[in-house]
Amino acid sequence: MAILNFLKDYERIARFRWGNFDGLKGPGPVFMIPIMHSGPKVDLRTEVIDIPRQTNITKDNAPIAIDFLIYLRVMEEHADRAILQVEDYRSAVIGLATTTLRAVIGDIDLDDVLSQRERINNLLRDKLDSETERWGIKVTNVEIREIEPPADIQEAMNRQMSAERVRRAVVREAQGTREAAITVAEGEKQAAILTAEGQRQSEILHAEGEKQAAILRAEGFSSALELIEQIAKNISGDTLSLQYFETLKHIGASDSTKYILPMEFTNALKPFINKTQVE
Repeated sequence: MAILNFLKDYERIARFRWGNFDGLKGPGPVFMIPIMHSGPKVDLRTEVIDIPRQTNITKDNAPIAIDFLIYLRVMEEHADRAILQVEDYRSAVIGLATTTLRAVIGDIDLDDVLSQRERINNLLRDKLDSETERWGIKVTNVEIREIEPPADIQEAMNRQMSAERVRRAVVREAQGTREAAITVAEGEKQAAILTAEGQRQSEILHAEGEKQAAILRAEGFSSALELIEQIAKNISGDTLSLQYFETLKHIGASDSTKYILPMEFTNALKPFINKTQVE
């Protein structure tokens, strides 16, 4: 009596017929006749294998505990290898991952192990994938989950991180002080520039004011001279002579005993004297 198996899209059966490999069957209905047929199911989905924590020795002889995860899947086109080439591919991958990790960590210093996790992940993936290919297994990813250094190294790292935090705080405080000083200096500079500009504008305005005042005084003086000239044109010689006599009157009233009169003054009196003689 045949047994009907319904396989999902991600399942296959490595069917053996009378002990001879008959190929991968599925998905869908697959008939298995007892005694004649046998074979395990193969899951083609990506599965995760947890590699237990183990202690490894770094290149500089520091013990360090590491555990990580391996993501792998059986390649459909080579799924027969996972059945025919290896008894238990999961156990084989775990053993291979353990020895590969020790080899990779042994070539790296402790500081690099702690700081270059991504690089170690890629190294492990490449090495494991090249080895498991013969079993029809594809290692798609490796992720280190935890790295635990020895207690004394961990304590030294904590002190180093504490010192680094203090250093960063001091640097940031110094940068803040520097930026504050720059801001204050910039403010003082702008204030000095504004003060100088204000003083310059004040001096310009003051000079403009004096210039305008001088122009107005000159224009006033010029207008006064023009007015005097206009009035002087209408003054007769008799009026000027009377002004000259008035001047002589004031001169005579002084305490002086000697007077020097310019010829122009005498000439100015001639019209008046002539007029007096005629009358």
